[in-house]
Amino acid sequence: MLFITNRFPTQSIRTRVNRNFTFDLNNNAASNSVFYCERQGEEEYQEIGSSAFLQRLKDADVNQVLIYIHGFSNLPEDVFAAVQEFQSLCDETKPGEVLVVPLVWPCDNDLGIVKDYWDDQESADLSGFSFARVLQRFLDWREGEQFKQDPTPCLKRINVLAHSMGNRVLRETLRVWHKYSLPGGVPLLFRNTFLVAADIVNESLEEGRSGELIVHSSRNVTVYFASDDLALRASKASNLRNRIASRRLGHTGPEDMIRLPRNVFAVDCDDVNTLYDFPKGHSYFRSGIVPGKPGVVFQHLFVALESGRVFPEDELRRMTILRD
Repeated sequence: MLFITNRFPTQSIRTRVNRNFTFDLNNNAASNSVFYCERQGEEEYQEIGSSAFLQRLKDADVNQVLIYIHGFSNLPEDVFAAVQEFQSLCDETKPGEVLVVPLVWPCDNDLGIVKDYWDDQESADLSGFSFARVLQRFLDWREGEQFKQDPTPCLKRINVLAHSMGNRVLRETLRVWHKYSLPGGVPLLFRNTFLVAADIVNESLEEGRSGELIVHSSRNVTVYFASDDLALRASKASNLRNRIASRRLGHTGPEDMIRLPRNVFAVDCDDVNTLYDFPKGHSYFRSGIVPGKPGVVFQHLFVALESGRVFPEDELRRMTILRD
């Protein structure tokens, strides 16, 4: 499994191609350095470098790449287990369609979900600086460097799935990329952007708000939400403790669809989220009731991946209600 991380290794932060890479799990600071790696087995990782990494993506026998940005309180092996499950569902649905590539950012290793939440929020914000460099590296490679080895351009479609606080990482990545590298605006880079159980405020995607660049960079933006998501209630408790009061996008969906561009869609998962992920109702976008078998959220998501289009039940409101 290929992955990118800004977690500190126990080794030097200087890149050395083909060295063993070991996560420093007690350090949840966001490194300014970024490491392009391959997981070779449980807790066995190798750094391969950005050039080899991007060439591997180009050479992969798939049609699309899905960048997976995990949520809070997830250590690396937790992330890889979730990605393996999602990759297996993709392969079962349509072999050779999608390659899932996780971005691993530094969650905290402390005890206590609320404490972890607030620490992870700071790491998520700071990770934007690291991953903005990843996007710029990809853009530079796509526009020129890839042709040094092969004159054929990379035609794979790029998608992104951000789960929980991973939405904050995505938001900050695009904001930093725009501010420091692309003041004229971000490119239309992603075919689909899936915002699942998003732990950002529900006005975020509106023009002038902190997440508007998510809309600018994507052909389609699909928001999956559920009002009884217990993990997002922990988010609310932590934010209220710090005198921040706002509904979360993953709880209510967008505040007002009328204020959003036509490429934003909302999917109500309230009828299935706790069936698929009891009792939290937070990680409901992979397997359904039967582990290893796709649920209706995954099926909805995969149709958009494959077709590049979202088909809402209510076209006027751009809204769909999912039921098992």
